[in-house]
Amino acid sequence: MKLQQIIVFLFALAWALNLTAQTSAALSLNTIEFEGLEKTKLSFLESVVVSHVGQQVNEKQIATDVQNLKNISGIGDASFSLDTLVDGVALVFNVEEIKTLLPIANFGNLTDNFWFQLGFVDINWQGKGQTLSAYYLYSDRRHSGQIFYKIPNFKNSNWGYTASLTKWSSVEPLFFSEGTVLYDYDNNSIGLTSIRRFGLQRSIEFGGTFFIEDYRKSDNQFLESTPGPSALRQPKLLGKIEYQSRKINYDAFYLTGTSWYLTSQNVYNTNDKSWFQSLEFQGRQFFKLGYGINLAFRLRLAISTNNDSPFAPFVVDNNINLRGVGNRIDRGTAQAIINVEYRQTLLHTDKWAAQAVAFTDMGSWRNPGGQLKDVLDTDQIRQFVGGGVRIIYKKVYGAVLRIDYGVDIYNTKQRGLVVGLGQYF
Repeated sequence: MKLQQIIVFLFALAWALNLTAQTSAALSLNTIEFEGLEKTKLSFLESVVVSHVGQQVNEKQIATDVQNLKNISGIGDASFSLDTLVDGVALVFNVEEIKTLLPIANFGNLTDNFWFQLGFVDINWQGKGQTLSAYYLYSDRRHSGQIFYKIPNFKNSNWGYTASLTKWSSVEPLFFSEGTVLYDYDNNSIGLTSIRRFGLQRSIEFGGTFFIEDYRKSDNQFLESTPGPSALRQPKLLGKIEYQSRKINYDAFYLTGTSWYLTSQNVYNTNDKSWFQSLEFQGRQFFKLGYGINLAFRLRLAISTNNDSPFAPFVVDNNINLRGVGNRIDRGTAQAIINVEYRQTLLHTDKWAAQAVAFTDMGSWRNPGGQLKDVLDTDQIRQFVGGGVRIIYKKVYGAVLRIDYGVDIYNTKQRGLVVGLGQYF
């Protein structure tokens, strides 16, 4: 190769390398902006976005950032755009906020019990992803209320905390061999927990609650002669540790992915110096299939100290685990529950959506003082099947009206209507 050709080749190589460097610089992020913000603070959104100024444009990472923004409770939708500048690329995230400050206004009329609940909840308090709620509840001619505050990321760190003050008053059925006895139940508590986050999807929460339980026999009873103590007062200390893994992606009201938590609780009774332990696992799995189909699964396993006592911790209830079974029909010291839903979208507009739902709820439990194998006893298993509808207003977080009707497949006379707000799980 002649000297002249070598010189030309070296100049061409230098020019190519320089062009590559310029191209690389042109494909680096020069600025990152957010459009559409009204209430949510910029610093909060920046804490969930991994893309940063100076890095090379990575559309796969940007797509993950968009999904992370959609997963924020106060964000209904998100997208991105790229704009080439002289010295790099401008990345713009476009977000659509939804209302998160909601009134709590519920009421109903059961047999001899008109009840109502008033309050508010904001799951994007101060635009920082915090939760603040307060409510008053009147039910069974008794007064309840709660104030709850949660900061998941204190000063955008990996630490957070929750604080709560609760007064819960209800009429509780306790189950003795002679029959059911109604108690006026009061639980006054104050709680504080710390949260340690590991990225966006995993966290540990630990802390304690001091509470006082009061049981007094109600004036109205089913039995003429009622067993059990006439009154019982128990101050208690509760210690809790909970590990959560949340890998759920949101696309409007459609969910995909998996979430689960494992909770261990230890309760110390200051009266008799006794200890009570419980362990609870709950997992959820969601699939989106075809157009407008969402499959949802929930598994709940729980076990506690097996005291032969009517004050067992786990309840069998319409609104919690078995739709159609009735309100607090039984209690147990171990529990296994499986819920399955098929959700079919019937209507989907910019503001409104509607779903038809087919479901099955199956569960079993160990009676107080019983054996763990009782959970697998076919005589103990209850299974309900049914259907329902969901009316969804997309512009407000959690605005889902739920109506379900369930029937016991082993005893079709056992059936019931369940109405609530939010998806069942």
